[in-house]
Amino acid sequence: MKQAAEKHIILGVHVTDRLRRAGAVQKIFSDYGCYIKTRLGLHEISPAACSPNGLVLLELVGPDKVARELQRKLAAIRGIEVQRMVFVHD
Repeated sequence: MKQAAEKHIILGVHVTDRLRRAGAVQKIFSDYGCYIKTRLGLHEISPAACSPNGLVLLELVGPDKVARELQRKLAAIRGIEVQRMVFVHD
C-alpha cells in the first residue's frame, strides 16, 4: 500500500504596523501552536529604530485543512499578507 506524499507547508506572514498588529497575530499563533513546527521572525533593525514591518515564516505540520484555516484567519487581520509554499516529497 502506497503512503500519502509528505508535505512541507510554509506560510510567509508579512506584518505591517507590528506594534498594532502583533497582539492579534500572536493570539492566532498561540491558538495554532500545536501545528507550528518552526517559527522564524525577521525584521529590519538599526541603532536608530526598529522597523514597523516584519516577516514571520511558519513551517506547519498536520492536516492541510488546518493550515488553510490558519492562513485564512491571519489574512483576515488588516495589514497582514500571507503567502503559502508547499513542497511535496513522494
